[in-house]
Amino acid sequence: GKTSKSNILRSIDDFVSEEPENQNNILLKKVLLERAQKNPDILWNELLSWLFEKQNQYGSAFRQEKAIFKRMNGSSTSRLENLGQSALENEEYEIAKDIYSYIIENTSDKIVQLDAELNLIDIELVGATDSTLDVIQKKYEELVDIYGYRSQTLQLQVAYANFLTFKKNDPAPAEKLLKNSLELPMSDRGTAYLKLALGDILVFNKKFNEALIYFSQIQQKLKNDVLGQNARFKVAQTSFYKGDFDWALTQLKVLRSSTSQLIANDAMQLSLLISDNSLEDSTQTALKKYARADFLAYQNKNDEAINALGDILENHKGEKIEDEALLKQAQLYEKLKKYDDAQLNYQKIITFYGNGILADDAYYALGELYRTVFNDPIKAKEQYEKIIYNYQDSYYFPEARKNFRILRGDSIN
Repeated sequence: GKTSKSNILRSIDDFVSEEPENQNNILLKKVLLERAQKNPDILWNELLSWLFEKQNQYGSAFRQEKAIFKRMNGSSTSRLENLGQSALENEEYEIAKDIYSYIIENTSDKIVQLDAELNLIDIELVGATDSTLDVIQKKYEELVDIYGYRSQTLQLQVAYANFLTFKKNDPAPAEKLLKNSLELPMSDRGTAYLKLALGDILVFNKKFNEALIYFSQIQQKLKNDVLGQNARFKVAQTSFYKGDFDWALTQLKVLRSSTSQLIANDAMQLSLLISDNSLEDSTQTALKKYARADFLAYQNKNDEAINALGDILENHKGEKIEDEALLKQAQLYEKLKKYDDAQLNYQKIITFYGNGILADDAYYALGELYRTVFNDPIKAKEQYEKIIYNYQDSYYFPEARKNFRILRGDSIN
């Protein structure tokens, strides 16, 4: 039963690692394969799948999940969906594509099919060019024709509205679409989900005050829910873009104890950015410039944002905002595939602001660059090592440790 499986997982989780070469991992895999051959119980497939996923071997996990799916006569795709999501989050796009395509072919559940189709589009959007964007827009239109605008297809409406706004720079039809969607019958969480997306689009279109109304409504309605906390963060962020720094700080103070680690981390970063740069400069000149650059980046006007940050680096040398501007500019350089410029910025943060709060961000980003772009595992390992030994409480610590172990020579897949 389920209890025995969860007990087994709890017991073995302490003894295996993400490294396939680990002796315990090898032993467990051997035992599970033997058991699966002797006694065709689905439990052995589930445990093998769990082990392969833990080791980032998504192809092997997918094979086990297909076997489980067939043994259960295709009664549920939820395990396959979870594996697809995990592969997507780990940027294993090819195998994620295979998983979602398999789901589409093997389910008759329309909503499951739609979710898989949307995930396939997300994969296509990674590194999409202008010509592929036109093809993707046609795909969205086809999905709208098939699935329609209904209470059950909110995820399609939000995905399409976000695509029109953030990829095609066309917020007006997106705003209209979501305002129409709000007329559909739905739960409080469904309404919140739509209003969050609508607020984002209004912000993109500089309709800050209208966006703040929607975000505040969600915040009041779902106070202790992660959607409510997300809305509060968006109130702070929008106020920041407007230059209303005091109100942004008020919201961020509440969020620093958020149950979501990501929201708490983002809230802390933004609140320190505002408070640090208000003490030093009562006119908040540099902070206003940074907020403008940050907003340009939000609108995907990356070249303009890079220039605006360049102005800060030129005219506010030695001020506290400098490391923030270097980091933001580096992230935008990466988006534009200007990796050498990004690398230089991260190095500057480490050299001049090695004791500052962004040093771990710079080490981690540099590690990722060396690992994924420059293909220099030795230098990548050095960056991750800095985080492992000097920044144990860093948000990046778990990923840095995982990547360090992989680079230490443990084979994957």
